[in-house]
Amino acid sequence: MASAVVTPARRQQLVRFFIVGVFAASIQQALLWLFNDIGGLNYILAAAIAIECTILLQYVLNNAWTFHRSQHSDLREYAVGLGKTNLVRGTAIPLQLGLLYAFVTWGGVAPLVGNGAAIVITGLYRYALDAHWTWG
Repeated sequence: MASAVVTPARRQQLVRFFIVGVFAASIQQALLWLFNDIGGLNYILAAAIAIECTILLQYVLNNAWTFHRSQHSDLREYAVGLGKTNLVRGTAIPLQLGLLYAFVTWGGVAPLVGNGAAIVITGLYRYALDAHWTWG
């Protein structure tokens, strides 16, 4: 039954979104490490900055590759789409930071481990909103 719901085009879109997400998550983790461990920023602030950097990166990659069929190509569409994805993904920032805080504070894990788990948990939420609102 699930294969009837997920068309080949949607499956390809999901795979591409996942690949972009994994790439961006690795960049986000590297930035978190850089800002927190090397730069000395508080891990929550470091994560917030890293998240915003990867929001911009993911928009560029998803627009060009994942959602190429509904790609935002002129400047106005691109700017509106960037605003929408920032709004969508911006709503996930408190969720991700809250999970990160909980994992570190109550779970006793390192910030990179907690952030990795928070990225996974909030990923489906971000896909659903981006697929239907940013590029829908």
